Amino acid sequence: MEHEYVKKTRRWLHQHPELSMQEFETTAFIKRELDVLGIPYDTPLATGVVAYLEGTAERAIAFRADIDALPIHEENEVDYRSEVDNVMHACGHDGHTTMLLAFAGRVKKLYDAGQLASTVYFIFQPSEETEAGANQLLKAYTFKKKPSYIFGFHMMPDNAEGEILSKPGPITASATEYRFFIKGLSAHVANKEQGHSAGEALTFVLTQVAQIQQFHLPGLRHNIVHIGQFHAGEAINTVPSNGYLEGTIRTYHADDLAVVKEQMMKIAEACTTLTGAQVEVKFSDGYPSTYNHEEAYAFMKSASEDTSLQFIEKDEPYLFGEDFAFYGDVAPTAFAFLGCRNVDKHFVTGLHTPTLNFDEQVLLGGIDLFSAILTRFEAVQ
Repeated sequence: MEHEYVKKTRRWLHQHPELSMQEFETTAFIKRELDVLGIPYDTPLATGVVAYLEGTAERAIAFRADIDALPIHEENEVDYRSEVDNVMHACGHDGHTTMLLAFAGRVKKLYDAGQLASTVYFIFQPSEETEAGANQLLKAYTFKKKPSYIFGFHMMPDNAEGEILSKPGPITASATEYRFFIKGLSAHVANKEQGHSAGEALTFVLTQVAQIQQFHLPGLRHNIVHIGQFHAGEAINTVPSNGYLEGTIRTYHADDLAVVKEQMMKIAEACTTLTGAQVEVKFSDGYPSTYNHEEAYAFMKSASEDTSLQFIEKDEPYLFGEDFAFYGDVAPTAFAFLGCRNVDKHFVTGLHTPTLNFDEQVLLGGIDLFSAILTRFEAVQ
């Protein structure tokens, strides 16, 4: 019965993907499901839902799922293929939402039977892929009872079905974008000394940015200072008057990010002095590093023993960003990845690809772990 619900729900969501902050139909679907279950909810943002069941005790616990999709055109030839051109659940958020809805159904049965002591929050969060939906939601919403822990899971096609992966400490990287804007002074190539070349400035910036990792960051830490794209100039016979460079920074430690930013500001200042071009660097702060609190992580890992999942403790964190990081400002958090790779069924392609797919059966393992976490939390006096 539950498996059929999970399959039906995930496939409906997969067919009706919506981009970040546009998840109106998805939100309406979640509300309908919660209404059927008789679970109350709040809507602090235009999209997304925070549902809750109030227990008899003062303690509370929260579980989160993200609900948005990506601007990717699906290439899977399945009968539940996305019905929206160039929009697809290519990151597994349809699975995350399904798990949390099914789990909410289980918890409602406990509540109806008078067996729920803890208040449980079910966070259906918009806009994980862009605009830091978690941060927006937490600024707009206040929990009536502060959660002792907040947990979240993510699909992981790199690992086999039945595996759950995590680690204490940082589990994903911070993601920050940077952009250099270069304004030179144009001149004819015959009188190039009369100009200030944005090309010269860009060459300097490129060289120096590429050296930050080598000379200014600890060698034993994982960091990425990536140059994504750059360009300068307007015509074949003029001094370039405009230049541009952009990229992304991935770190696990806030002090490393601070070092990168400081060096980039120094590079811009030095370049202006050396070349005469005006150089400015701007940052778009994305997501902090998602950090698994030691106590919450141990709680989750211990609860996995009550399921059929194989818990794998990773040696290294992932280098992608995840806005679950913001929940760490509210309560101790733990985040894990649910394996969904199945070679026999050709479910082998990665996250953010147009052929990501998985068997809904794997979602039952995630729901079981949510349940095991709640059961152990309920047992704490």
